[in-house]
Amino acid sequence: MVWAGIMINGRTRRLHVVANGTMTGQRYIDEVLLAHVRLFRGAVGDKFVFMDDNATCHRTFAVQDCLNSEGIQRLVWPARSQI
Repeated sequence: MVWAGIMINGRTRRLHVVANGTMTGQRYIDEVLLAHVRLFRGAVGDKFVFMDDNATCHRTFAVQDCLNSEGIQRLVWPARSQI
């Protein structure tokens, strides 16, 4: 899995590669959300909106609980969206 932060006026400095094994909800929390997204949200501020896809590991209750506890707003992204 490769993760990067992209926004209107730029992107994160590097791509973050998560390798070796299956991506689970807990692994996504530990290696992506807490390690990178939380910090990125802190740098951007209150207008930060997080967008991911509908991969199974992104949609676990644990992931949603983590986003809620960190105050990270998720952009609604319907399955099979044309946008």
